[in-house]
Amino acid sequence: MSNQNDHHEPSEKPPGRKEMSRRQFLAYTLGGATAFMAMGPVLPMVRFAVDPILHKKGEGEFIKVVEESKITDEPQEFSFELQQQDGWYASKATLTAWIRKDEKGKIYALSPICKHLGCTVGWNNDKNFPDEYHCPCHGARYNKLGKNLAVAPKPLDTYKLKLQDGWVYLGQVEPNTEVK
Repeated sequence: MSNQNDHHEPSEKPPGRKEMSRRQFLAYTLGGATAFMAMGPVLPMVRFAVDPILHKKGEGEFIKVVEESKITDEPQEFSFELQQQDGWYASKATLTAWIRKDEKGKIYALSPICKHLGCTVGWNNDKNFPDEYHCPCHGARYNKLGKNLAVAPKPLDTYKLKLQDGWVYLGQVEPNTEVK
């Protein structure tokens, strides 16, 4: 006796999805968690390396120091404040410049930091050497343009200078190019 149910035709199973084993599940989960946790220290390092590239370089910040009419041919000492940000700490730095104008009216601003050992120079403060900048620490001397005359290996640095609306603005310190 033959029954219709006894007759088996080869039936095709519909394609099923492949089952994931416990081992594969743990491997994927631990691998993903490890990658996620590794990004914690890696992202700040990448940001630290790339951040300077992302900042645009401007012409620098200039600070209003003195009226142009107050500048004479005799070097005068002027102090000014610079706002600075160090991480989360904001502070003010007091800087000094020796400013004068030459016979043609061109204005010069010299840094008072001696190029020998970093002491502060003064104008006309040594009677043995009149009309010179003098460093009281080790006797370095400079002429009116900042050229090194004794002890110091380089001339005094200059400030970037901008004249605007009758005021003298000073920027960053740069090497002195007026003297050789």
